[in-house]
Formats: sequence, structure tokens, C-alpha cells
Amino acid sequence: MTLKAQYKTKQRAELTAYLISRIGQHVTVADMCRYFEEKGKPIGVTTIYRQLDKMVSQGLVNKYVLDNNSSACYEYVAGDEVMDKIRSCYHCKCEKCGKLIHLQCEEIEGLINHIEGSHSFKIDYRRTVFYGLCENCRDSE
Repeated sequence: MTLKAQYKTKQRAELTAYLISRIGQHVTVADMCRYFEEKGKPIGVTTIYRQLDKMVSQGLVNKYVLDNNSSACYEYVAGDEVMDKIRSCYHCKCEKCGKLIHLQCEEIEGLINHIEGSHSFKIDYRRTVFYGLCENCRDSE
């Protein structure tokens, strides 16, 4: 029983290290599985989901579900310096290729502050998504 608990702790540590190395990025479970497979340290999909669920409930990771056609994305958010960095991060999603882009923009922040101050409505940055076409998809049209 002790070995199993240590094994899970090691997998959790590996997963945490991976997420920390990608601060400011969205990653899917498929991205994580691919990474660990390439490193010769495969972690089962069920284990990854279980650990991510725990990390989300502990406030260490944000989970983004943009629509029914896309995989959920995860982002490591623990620590004040990380939260300050992503507090003003919104998202753009390409309707053609599905690419998800972080949007950190002072002008958007001004609009968000206006909405909150003048209209008494607080925007949830974790769920704010602007839909349109990315540069590559626009150029290919």
C-alpha cells in the first residue's frame, strides 16, 4: 500500500512540474499524455484526470471548457505572482481551427473596469472568450 501512495505522489509531482513549466499556457490532457509518453514516463489518462480534478478543487489549476466541441484546457494558477499575471487574461478562440489564444490587453482591462464600475457587473476572466478567426485562418480565406 505504501508503494502505491508513493507512486501517486510521484505522478502528482511530475504533473505539477509539467504544469508549472507551462505557466501562462493552456494544455489539454492529450498534451500532457503526449509529453509524458515522449519523456518515457507515461501517466494514465484516468490518473491525470483524477489529479487535475483534485488540483482544480484545491485552486491550483483552472479548468477552461469553451464549448462542447473542444477538449477542456487546464492552466496552473497557484501562487500570487501567477494569479497577478493571469488575473487580466481573457481568451480568443478561432471558430475555424479551434486555436485558443491568451489575450492580455490593457484596453480590454479598461473595458472590464468600465463594465464593473458603471454597470455593476463583474466579468469572470476565466470564462470570457472572444470568438472569431485567427490570423492563419483569415489569411487562408
